[in-house]
This record gives sequence, C-alpha cells and structure tokens, in this order.
Amino acid sequence: MSETESQRRRGKWIAVFTGAVSILIGLLYLGLITVLDSRGPMRPPPPEALVGAAVVSSPLAEVDRPPVVALSQETPAVSDHDG
Repeated sequence: MSETESQRRRGKWIAVFTGAVSILIGLLYLGLITVLDSRGPMRPPPPEALVGAAVVSSPLAEVDRPPVVALSQETPAVSDHDG
C-alpha cells in the first residue's frame, strides 16, 4: 500500500469520525431542548424573590413616542417613461 493510499484511508476515517461526533452532538442538543421544552411555559418568579431588587430603566424607555401615522391607500403614480 502506498503512502498516499494510507493517507487517503486515514483521512476517510477522520471524516467519518468527525461526522459521527457532529451527529452525536446534534442528537444530544435535540434531546436537551426536548427535555427543557417539556417542562412547560416559563413563569415569572414570585414577588418574594424580587424583594430588594433594583429596577434598572433606560432613559429612552421613558420618552413619549409620536403616534404612528397610517399610510394612505393611494399608491403614487409610476411612470414607465424616462424623464
């Protein structure tokens, strides 16, 4: 067996091994997500847990935003001519 043939065979086994590892990681991830998702919806903590917690607010959150203006149903005229 030549050296290039053994290198090819070794490369093939490395590719098969890394592919199997990646599939195993994917299956473990799917299993973990399934277990975590089956626990039900997340609920907020009880009020007793928030005693002493500081409220952090951004100054931008307190700015009054202007009302949203609805776009008219009319569409502007589009010309196929140049100029």
